[in-house]
Amino acid sequence: MVVSFECTTPFSMPKAQLFDLARSIDAHRDSMAHSREKAVAGVTSGLISLGEEVTWRAWHFGLPLRMTSRITQMVAPDSFVDEQVNGPFKSFRHIHEFNQDAKWTTMIDRIEFAAPFGPVGLLVEKLVLARYMQKID
Repeated sequence: MVVSFECTTPFSMPKAQLFDLARSIDAHRDSMAHSREKAVAGVTSGLISLGEEVTWRAWHFGLPLRMTSRITQMVAPDSFVDEQVNGPFKSFRHIHEFNQDAKWTTMIDRIEFAAPFGPVGLLVEKLVLARYMQKID
């Protein structure tokens, strides 16, 4: 089963600046310091672009995890999509959209993922993983 959720966050910065901030490996690493997330392969600093990959190493649930994701779609500065190509999920897709009005730029994150391990994974998805993922986004 695929779990999906959406987060909408307003920012007081221009859309192009927020678009680049969302693609920044360094900003992502800094925002995920609590899980000791670090880019260890592919694009490891600066901005990631269409077709490029990054491999992250982090600690979640007391376990060291690695995930490689690729930017599969990009329409600058309106949206981009990253998808897991190797990692702990059966599937993982993150859609980033950016909208600007006179006062705010709104970032909309749409996350879709599925846990591995069949029926056990489904149980973990429902009981733990869905809430955990929403808190760290």
